[in-house]
Amino acid sequence: MDSSDIQRKKVAVIGGGLVGSLNACFLAKRNFQVDIYEAREDIRVAKFTRGRSINLALSHRGRQALKAVGLEDEIVSQGIPMKARMIHSLSGKMSSIPYGTRSQYILSISRENLNKVLLTAVEKCPNVKVHFGHKLLKCNPEEGMITVLGSDKVPKDVTCDLIVGCDGAYSTVRTYLVKKPRFDYSQEYIPHGYMELTIPPKHGDFAMEPNYLHIWPRNAFMMIALPNTNKSFTCTLFMPFEEFEKLLTSSDVLDFFQKYFPDAIPLIGEELMQDFFLLPAQPMISVKCSSFHYKSHCVLMGDAAHAMVPFFGQGMNAGFEDCLVFDELMDKFNNNLSLCLPAFSRFRTPDDHAISDLSMYNYIEMRAHVNSRWFIFQKSVERFLHALMPSTFIPLYTMVVFSRIRYHEAVLHWRWQKKVIKKGLFLFGSLIVMGTTYLLRHYMSPRLLDYLRRPWNWITYFQNTGH
Repeated sequence: MDSSDIQRKKVAVIGGGLVGSLNACFLAKRNFQVDIYEAREDIRVAKFTRGRSINLALSHRGRQALKAVGLEDEIVSQGIPMKARMIHSLSGKMSSIPYGTRSQYILSISRENLNKVLLTAVEKCPNVKVHFGHKLLKCNPEEGMITVLGSDKVPKDVTCDLIVGCDGAYSTVRTYLVKKPRFDYSQEYIPHGYMELTIPPKHGDFAMEPNYLHIWPRNAFMMIALPNTNKSFTCTLFMPFEEFEKLLTSSDVLDFFQKYFPDAIPLIGEELMQDFFLLPAQPMISVKCSSFHYKSHCVLMGDAAHAMVPFFGQGMNAGFEDCLVFDELMDKFNNNLSLCLPAFSRFRTPDDHAISDLSMYNYIEMRAHVNSRWFIFQKSVERFLHALMPSTFIPLYTMVVFSRIRYHEAVLHWRWQKKVIKKGLFLFGSLIVMGTTYLLRHYMSPRLLDYLRRPWNWITYFQNTGH
C-alpha cells in the first residue's frame, strides 16, 4: 500500500474521550484523514460536571501506549505515585499492602486533565479534525457510512473507510453490530452502585498519606480514596443500591458513617452531606462482546468493546492497550484493514474478556477479603516467592499492572501458581504434623502418650466428676 493510498483513507472515530482521542493520535501518525465525532461539548471550555470518577490509576500498559505517541512524560508529570494500598480497619487501625517492589507504583491521574492533554495533542495533527457536539444517529458499517447530527440540527451523512467505535459502555456503534449475525454480546450490572465524595485539603499535616490508595473494606460497603494534585482526595463509596436508598436524611447518612466509616467523618468534614445528596448513586456495568470488528469497515475499542467494573484499575489501561495493539498489528499487516481488523479481534478478545473477569473477581476480594489475615499472608507468600524466583513466581497484580503479559496468559499463570502454592503449603503442613508426631513418639513418656491417644477418657472423666 503506497503513501498516496494511505492518504486517501478516511477514518471516523466515534467518541472523543480517552480512548477515542488516543486512537486518533495513533491513526494520525499513519497519515490517515481522521475525524472525531464527540456528542459532548469540548471539556476544555465546558463547566465541570459531577457524576463520573475524576481519578484514574495509570499503570504500565497505559504508559506504554502513551509513550508510543510521545505523551508519557507529560502525563506522568501530572500524576501522583501510589506505592501501596492503605487498609483502614473499623477500629481505625491502618495497614499497608505494597503493590509490588519498592520501585513499582501506579499513578493517580485526573480523568479530566488527561482527556484535555489528549485532545490538545490530537488537534496539533494537521490531518485530524474534532467535531464537538456531534451525535451519532446512524451507523452503516457495511457501506462505511455514518449519520451525525451537529449543532445546526441537520443530519449529515459521512462516508469513510473505517469506523472506530470508542463511544463507551453504552456504545451507539455497538448497537448496530449487535444486529449482525454471529455477533455475541452480554452485559451485567453488579448489585453495587457508586457515589463520589471528597476529602478536602487539610492545613498543616496531611490528613492521609498521599502516596497510597486508601481502602475502607466493610464487606458489603467499601470506600476508595485516590489523591489529587491539590492535596485533596477523591473518595468513591461503593455499596448495594438498596443500602443507598435507605439513607434519606442527613441524620441517616451520619449514623451510617459513624457505624461503618467513623475515621472518615473528620476527614471529609462538612462536604459529606453536600456531596452525598448532590447526585444519586451511579450503576456499574460489565460488557463483553465478540468479535470486536465487522469486516474491514468497523472496529470497537475501549469500553465500547469491553466495559468492566473498576476494581482492578484496568479499564483505561486496557482501552489504551487496545490502541497500542491495533497500531502494532497495523505495522505487521502494512495498514491492510482487511487483515488487521480480524487479527485484532482474534488477538484481543480473550485478553479483554480475561481482565473483565479479573475485575469482577477483585470486586469481591477488595470488599470482603483485603483486610483478612489470610489475604495478607497470601500476599506475603507471593512476594517472598517472587523475590526468590522472580521469573517463575510472579504475583497476579504484578503481571496485570506492571507488565504487558497478555491478560489471559496472566490468568493461566496465576492459576498454576495457586495450585503450586496450595500443594506446597499442604506438603509443609504435612511435614510439620509428621515431625511433631515423631517427636511425641520418641521423647514423651509412654504413659503420657497413652493418655493423649484416648481423648474419650477425658470425656468420661469430666462426666464422672460432674465438670
